[in-house]
Amino acid sequence: MKTDLWRSDLYDNHHQFVSAYGKDIVSLLDPKQEEYILDAGCGTGDLTNDIAQSGAIVHGIDQSSNMIEAAKGKYPALSFSVNDILHLQDENTYDAFFSNAVLHWINRPQEALENIYQSLKSKGRMVVEFGGKGNVENIRQAIHQNYHKLYPDFEPLQEPWYFPSIGEYTAQMEKANFSVVQAVHYKRPTPLQGEDGLRNWMKMFAHSMLVDLTYEEKERLFDAVEQQLKPVLYQNQQWMADYYRLQVIAIKPSFSSNVSREKT
Repeated sequence: MKTDLWRSDLYDNHHQFVSAYGKDIVSLLDPKQEEYILDAGCGTGDLTNDIAQSGAIVHGIDQSSNMIEAAKGKYPALSFSVNDILHLQDENTYDAFFSNAVLHWINRPQEALENIYQSLKSKGRMVVEFGGKGNVENIRQAIHQNYHKLYPDFEPLQEPWYFPSIGEYTAQMEKANFSVVQAVHYKRPTPLQGEDGLRNWMKMFAHSMLVDLTYEEKERLFDAVEQQLKPVLYQNQQWMADYYRLQVIAIKPSFSSNVSREKT
């Protein structure tokens, strides 16, 4: 059984910015009363709750059981389950598909888009934001460079992320039969909380690529990355992550046929 490496306490205590920035995406979603909405990658449920305030019927899913357990504890009146986009079995079910800071974790984007498309009703909408081309490039490069210097005999690190360009991703959406309404790629420098902000970011979001390191090896790497990036990303006594986001709104057209679920 795959180990759940996501820490809901670290997420809620040090990375509230994920949900805070997601409130703008909820505004773009513009949920309506009685709409049936899927919040995919809901984390600990804060944005699911925001969507529910509109009167929409919202279901939150996340592949992390730790996150779902925390979400159920915080919002017991809402519906949550452990699931992920690549295993969606729903067809023609939702009026809208919503996700914030999730799709860059899926390295099989075409399959994900086909599943999202299948899950939507005719004229259903997809409203998402996630990391785009160039996202956290300084942080990623510093992790790789210092890992190689410190541990030259170790296996190369494998990144868990997928950060597409706007052209690449919209082409995949159209291949999945979506009609793309809006697509924006933009720079969003993001403040990280506290003196340990960058270190906590690496612990939270780079955990899977560093899982084979011991605690001491990780700490040595974090020290080196901080030292390298302090002149670049530490501004006015605060760490700033070099985020680039891709924001997309798309519609499942009423005239489109369903995408085949057969995988090549």
